Amino acid sequence: MAGVVERRSIDVVPDDERHGSAVNQFTLWLGANLQITAVVTGALAVAFGANAFWALIGLLLGNLAGGAVMALHSAQGPRLGLPQMITSRAQFGVRGAVVPLALVIVMYIGFFASGSVLAGQAVGELTHLGGTAGIVLFAAVTALAATVGYRLVHLLGKVAGLVCALAFVYLGVRLLQRADLAALLHDHGFGAPVFLLAVSLSASWQLAFGPYVADYSRYLPRHTSTRATFWWTFAGSVLGAQWSMAFGALAAAAAPGAFVGHEVGYVVGLGGSGLIASFLYLVIALGKLTINILNTYGGFMSLVTSVTGFRGPGAPGADGGGRALSPRGRAAYIAGIMVAGTAVALLGKDSFLASFKDFLLFLLTFFTPWSAINLVDYYLISKERYDVPALSDPAGRYGAWNVRALTVYAVGVLAQLPFLATAFYTGPLVAPLGGADVSWLVGLAVPAALYWLTARRDTARLVEPAAHEGPAPVGSGG
Repeated sequence: MAGVVERRSIDVVPDDERHGSAVNQFTLWLGANLQITAVVTGALAVAFGANAFWALIGLLLGNLAGGAVMALHSAQGPRLGLPQMITSRAQFGVRGAVVPLALVIVMYIGFFASGSVLAGQAVGELTHLGGTAGIVLFAAVTALAATVGYRLVHLLGKVAGLVCALAFVYLGVRLLQRADLAALLHDHGFGAPVFLLAVSLSASWQLAFGPYVADYSRYLPRHTSTRATFWWTFAGSVLGAQWSMAFGALAAAAAPGAFVGHEVGYVVGLGGSGLIASFLYLVIALGKLTINILNTYGGFMSLVTSVTGFRGPGAPGADGGGRALSPRGRAAYIAGIMVAGTAVALLGKDSFLASFKDFLLFLLTFFTPWSAINLVDYYLISKERYDVPALSDPAGRYGAWNVRALTVYAVGVLAQLPFLATAFYTGPLVAPLGGADVSWLVGLAVPAALYWLTARRDTARLVEPAAHEGPAPVGSGG
């Protein structure tokens, strides 16, 4: 078992264990996005009032904007050899990072649950066991694969990218055989609120990858080009997401009664019956398996990061000299995420569509400030250099709690509330804007500016390059 299961958790990946090329990021993120939940996300834009023409444009703009932010996070992986969220300790403090980490863990559990609902329907139909049993079976397989780790994640991404791409080409042809594309795109009536909803839905989809995207680039060789990592990640994620979301938007516009609320059944029925239907159920399950493994693996990383922040450098799994986390410990963390996610899936499976839309917008409120702070610190202030051993030492360079960064984060969250529109809360500035939700733009701009202004003179936490390094970032411990 020890020879199969990945040995690394949140510790630095040494140079002699680095492998792969940046193009692997394209196949992984293409496969992760060619899946049924992205289809549902695109359909939501139409289900909540946008016409197909402006929904497609809004979804594309959101994917491009959110995908750029997400890919900037991915480019951190090869430089530091660390999973994404442990670098938050450089901004928030070794223990202060638990604040965004707690929200990240909620995100992973939520996406695990939503993915299990849709994949469980497919597995239930494929095995004739029903939806509830399908959810439980799918969750168990996800947890097992996540326990194996990084190499299996990338292998599944390659397989899913190829299989799901072929399936989506076929489904797209079938959809256009049933629907008149010109008629679907004929209505050009513009409504700002529903257009911005479409932008927000796809942007939130991409931004939600930010807290774990570097987890899957950290094994790349240290000399891997930042530009190559960025563009391959960006291309795979944006292409896959827009492809899936465009299909969902067109399907919802062509047959709103048949699609909304019956997404899995509609997609399979569109393809055909018999062996084709079985293949499409398998495709849906495979696509969801890929992304749910990412969510489970990321949740495991975040839990370990949270726990070791309070145990110090010697804790199992800690970077900077800590003991390696055992396969049994790894399995225990992942089992906890599986149980929590499965429980949420079973409780919420009957009200999935509306709940998922609110969940996405809720996530956006809390992750855009974190993303802004992380990127400004890494690229503009720290200049891609961190003292890696200090990331596990509460008494070190980054301290235990960085009150300044936590304050900026809180301000970033609060600044969005007047512009936020969800089912359970609508801010006072939404109505003057015609009902449009622009909170995510505020959530990026305000904390980015505040953090840059307050942190740029804090020279005590900055790491100077060694004389032999030149412009290369510090990667202590690697």
